[in-house]
Amino acid sequence: MDKFFKISERGSTLRAEVVGGITTFFAMAYIIFVNSGMLSATGMDKNGVLLATCISAAIGCFLTAMLANVPFAQAPGMGLNAFFTYTVCFGMGYTWQEALAIVLLSGVLFLVIAVSPLRSRIISAIPAFLKSAIAAGIGLFIAFIGILNVGLVGFGSGVPALQFLVDDGAGNMVVNSAGILALIGLLITAILMAYKVKGAIVIGILATTLIGLPMGQTHLPESITMAGVSLSTVAFQLDFGGLMAKGFLPLITAVISFALVDCFDTIGTLIGTAKNAGMTDKNGNLPGGDRALIADAIATCCGACLGTSTVTTFVESSTGISEGARTGLSSLVVGALFLLACLLAPIANIIPSAATAPALIIVGVLMIKGATEINWSDFEEACPAFLTIAMMPFAYSISDGIGFGFISYSVIKLARGKGKDVPVLVYIIAVLFIAKYILNSL
Repeated sequence: MDKFFKISERGSTLRAEVVGGITTFFAMAYIIFVNSGMLSATGMDKNGVLLATCISAAIGCFLTAMLANVPFAQAPGMGLNAFFTYTVCFGMGYTWQEALAIVLLSGVLFLVIAVSPLRSRIISAIPAFLKSAIAAGIGLFIAFIGILNVGLVGFGSGVPALQFLVDDGAGNMVVNSAGILALIGLLITAILMAYKVKGAIVIGILATTLIGLPMGQTHLPESITMAGVSLSTVAFQLDFGGLMAKGFLPLITAVISFALVDCFDTIGTLIGTAKNAGMTDKNGNLPGGDRALIADAIATCCGACLGTSTVTTFVESSTGISEGARTGLSSLVVGALFLLACLLAPIANIIPSAATAPALIIVGVLMIKGATEINWSDFEEACPAFLTIAMMPFAYSISDGIGFGFISYSVIKLARGKGKDVPVLVYIIAVLFIAKYILNSL
């Protein structure tokens, strides 16, 4: 094991790798409940999605361990699951079966990029500030979803407003207990995060679920059993037949958006985390990073077939690395724990949306920091970045945020006589979005 994973060679120990893996797992285990809850909104079976989440995460971790030998863990990504549910299914009108087919296509596209020279060209083509804006916008969008899911903000008066009282359906105004519980859970999780408690988000979800019992938000089943829990409800349900019914441009923009966001997430996590931990070489590259991208792409394809949204590399891997993990053995431990987590499927339905909403908001807080990497004093960057960030929650669409950012950046640069500064790929993506908007208006 030491020879295969080069544990001693990298200055690590067996204990450090195992502890690092356990730490990483608990830092990202919230995705088990959050992903199943978010994707179930499309009509997917919640228990089936939970199993798909755990198994696809395990596959991604095992591939990363064996192919790349780096201490990074994978699972269905936050932001990408929101794009799947709220943009592709609710916004574009695709069924969840068709959305899974789109995820598979994006995984194949990402795999082609990962194994070809296109990888470095695409990475360098997208301006860094737009990558940061996309991450920040997704964070704001995810937090907005969490707030809306528990009715903290409603549109009953025609404009957004806080709702501490809600209609019970019979014309009576009652306390918004779901919203109150979510606020309690948010404060608990935020305090735990401030104290740097390991697994703070998972602890917050579980604590909020328990508090929800006397508040009538958490409902215990009569029995907890694995009976009826099956992967077959979501696995291999991909539907390619209806993809072209809504047109070629919506399909291609969805596929490209999935692939680009996954690519940016993975590369940003790999390079950023590795650099902070001193794991990069003299050229600033992570040894094994290319193979980690391939593992990510393959895991996405497997995840789509199993029944979940795009699998990506989690920034929470940094928690395990901070504990001394330096090899793929850490990822192997995370994968094994995700397989064990399949046993949690019977309790997935116990956790109310008010318990997962705080997790969405906290993840939004973590992702919005991308906005600090934008040069707000340069309006050529500031305006496209702002539109990218703002349009995601305002238009309730991640792809629209990406579209407005790329279009505005291209137009502003052309108007300033700096058209040559914009890479051809940015123009291509901008034109695709413009064409999509025109055709959707006809």
